Amino acid sequence: MSSIIAPISLGRASEGGYPSPLPGDKAQRLISKSWQRCQAYGLDPRKKPKDANVLEGPQVKEERERHGELLKVANAEMHSLYQQVSGSGWSLLLTDNRGVILDYVGDPNLRREFRSAGLWLGADWSERHEGTNGIGTALTESRPVAVLRDQHYKACHHALSCCGAPILDANGQVMAVLDASTVNGNQTPETQSHTLALVTLSAQFISKWRFLEEFSDAIIIRFHSRCEYVGLINDGVLAVSRDGTIVGADHNACVFLGLPDRHRLIGWPIDQVLDIRPEILVERAERPYLPYWVLTTAQGTQLHARIQLGHTAAGRRAAEQPARPVPVQSRSASQPRDHRATLCTLEALKGNDPRMARNVNRAYRIIDKDIPILLNGETGTGKELFARAVHTASSRRDGPFVAVNCASIPEPLIESELFGYKGGAFTGADRNGRKGKILQAHGGTLFLDEIGDMPLELQARLLRVLEEREIVPIGGDKPQAVDVYLVSATHHNLPELVAEGRFREDLYYRLNGLTLTLPPLRDRADCQDVIRCILRLESDGRVDIDQAALAVLRNHPWPGNIRQLRNVLRTAVALSDGETLTVEDLPDDVLDAAETAGDDQVIEGTCTGGGDPLANAERRALQAALEQHGGNVSRTAESLGVSRNTLYRKMRRHGLGGARGG
Repeated sequence: MSSIIAPISLGRASEGGYPSPLPGDKAQRLISKSWQRCQAYGLDPRKKPKDANVLEGPQVKEERERHGELLKVANAEMHSLYQQVSGSGWSLLLTDNRGVILDYVGDPNLRREFRSAGLWLGADWSERHEGTNGIGTALTESRPVAVLRDQHYKACHHALSCCGAPILDANGQVMAVLDASTVNGNQTPETQSHTLALVTLSAQFISKWRFLEEFSDAIIIRFHSRCEYVGLINDGVLAVSRDGTIVGADHNACVFLGLPDRHRLIGWPIDQVLDIRPEILVERAERPYLPYWVLTTAQGTQLHARIQLGHTAAGRRAAEQPARPVPVQSRSASQPRDHRATLCTLEALKGNDPRMARNVNRAYRIIDKDIPILLNGETGTGKELFARAVHTASSRRDGPFVAVNCASIPEPLIESELFGYKGGAFTGADRNGRKGKILQAHGGTLFLDEIGDMPLELQARLLRVLEEREIVPIGGDKPQAVDVYLVSATHHNLPELVAEGRFREDLYYRLNGLTLTLPPLRDRADCQDVIRCILRLESDGRVDIDQAALAVLRNHPWPGNIRQLRNVLRTAVALSDGETLTVEDLPDDVLDAAETAGDDQVIEGTCTGGGDPLANAERRALQAALEQHGGNVSRTAESLGVSRNTLYRKMRRHGLGGARGG
């Protein structure tokens, strides 16, 4: 899925003279458009530079004070980013939306050189004033751009290379630019693309912060097509008022929802965009410890979502609520639970499911025989756990287990992550170099998750490593022997990707020594055993589950599989006041799904009073509320602060009927 801002690939300007429009790819066309604007501005590319257009000291101070919150957050991110590019000649600059430099983070020894180049606080680097450059052109185009040496319109800037990425406000307008610049004239398009990717990620992070800050008093919905990406910079975000009106949307939200413009969303009721009613939205936002929901768009697309109050609203809500006592049985922070270690044996994963038993038995047969394993399965079925279990059962168990998610690493960085690099191999490289993940796994097991998302050019290099058993880091010239056992995984159909030309056939056959398909939780014959096992782990064996709640969980479709089950049970354990989980302890989305499916365990009355004083009190309170509102369920639910589904469920539980929907 597209990120907030798509980085632009680099091109080169033509050599010498007054350039003609650049042909070729988008980057060249972008630079060409910028040069055409510079001509319209009346800039002379050959004219010697005049004094830079710089704000006076008091004006700079005033501008910095006006952008105080932005500077605080951006400066912290700039220092973090600088740790990745220090020693390479790059320095980081932050400008306002006019291109005026407000902050600098870089090598103090290079300040004089940057000042000589016109890069210092208060300097105006708008395109109209300084011609084509990373700051001004990123501002004008509203997207990341890299300008390399003689791609600058002015000849006096041909020693510079720069990468600028816009920081967006909550309305999608450019409010600032984050830029990495160097006065070192030895940059190449290949080395500069790495820096551009880093700058773009940092700008995206600051943009996301700005959006969440702007709508800190609203309800926030963060969503993605993959549950593991919810809460990261590439998810979509909607801000919704308590009456269910959409008041804000970031660019990614438009991408996921299939809309070209965020302004098409503003003012719309949330239940016309996603299948969630306003009263349910409020209820979920006030219970942020609940796991994600699976929501469906108006086009029928399923998205994983997390619903929470903005930080201002959450703080106000927390101040209104009494503190929840910490259970005596809670283990301290110094005693973390390692659930993965508990589950991470093949025997534990086999359970009592015939397909899992077959998978485990086949895995045992090839362990230590250098036959690679390819794991297929939906998200959350436990592919990494299975890979770890194979590692633990092998003779390599004392060696490293290194997991790499090929889909989560930005494409410009994945090569250096996998293969490593020598010191000084490219701009921004650690001066001491870095071991790649493949070398880190030497003597152990390498797990390549989401292998189907690996770029084609890297597939070829990975194939060479697997065939030749040696690796050459970026910038290196001597191959290093590497000994790894390979387990890879994907939720894609790799043969289909091969047929479409998106995955190398030779690599597919190299990975496909043994293909094992992990069944989804809903299809496992031992689903109830898995539920009980995860519950024991999440509660340290303190909490059991009754048959009604177990039946609801057994019949749930589990789109997020075991990962989702763990979240649900962790939440239920936290909400439960007793030693046995009941239907009432389960999250509303699980119960709503059960009602929709007609699950008798939820629909039948399960508590009609008897000798339980708490149940009797709840029944009397419900009766009184219904009578007060003339049997109108909607008004009764609103007065009680619960959803209609929750009220209907409680009514059935207590044998109360005869109410009207309203």
